Amino acid sequence: MVHIYTASGAVLALGMAIAIINDRYRTAFVLMVAATVIDGTDGALARLARVKEATPFFDGARLDDIVDYLTYAFVPALLLVHAQLLTPGWGGIVSAAILLSSAYGFAATDAKTDDYFFTGFPSYWNIAALYLYAARLPNVLNTVILLALSVLVFVRIGYVYPSRTPVLRGLTIALCVVWGVMLLPIIAMLPDVPAALLIASLFFPVYYVVLSLILHARRARLP
Repeated sequence: MVHIYTASGAVLALGMAIAIINDRYRTAFVLMVAATVIDGTDGALARLARVKEATPFFDGARLDDIVDYLTYAFVPALLLVHAQLLTPGWGGIVSAAILLSSAYGFAATDAKTDDYFFTGFPSYWNIAALYLYAARLPNVLNTVILLALSVLVFVRIGYVYPSRTPVLRGLTIALCVVWGVMLLPIIAMLPDVPAALLIASLFFPVYYVVLSLILHARRARLP
């Protein structure tokens, strides 16, 4: 049942794609939130159910990566192109950069470290797509931001694994929950989101990046 719970993210990915094709972007973002909730909780359920002992013939981590690639990379790339958020003529280049860099990010042997960090930008393209869609930035700036994030996949900085990095884990999870609740009215008001609300919601991405950089610097000083 835990593996089915994880795999249900792929069903949501199909729903997202259908919603995008039909210009129902709010629905697509709601499904992205649902998929993120599944991804954030399936690991704890798997450990609680001791799935490695119950199903030693089945690789739940591989299943998780397949689903995550769909929901965090492929579908957001589809939305960015379909919603015309990119510089004309650059849709193919940017989407290829997202998909190819994420393929490397997911397949790299150091993608997840033993001390529970992601290595390189952890393909949070769903978050990038939501903020770029809501902020209505110039397409040129969107293109630059997305290409920069694609490059950061290859920069071996350690990023916090929200549900598992032990340092300030309770605070990180609590702030993440508050942030997730804030995203719901943002999605409900798309595409006309008040700037103040959108800016206020950046508190968690800023916290996440700052904490990641501080902990990465601390880890780099260790022998």
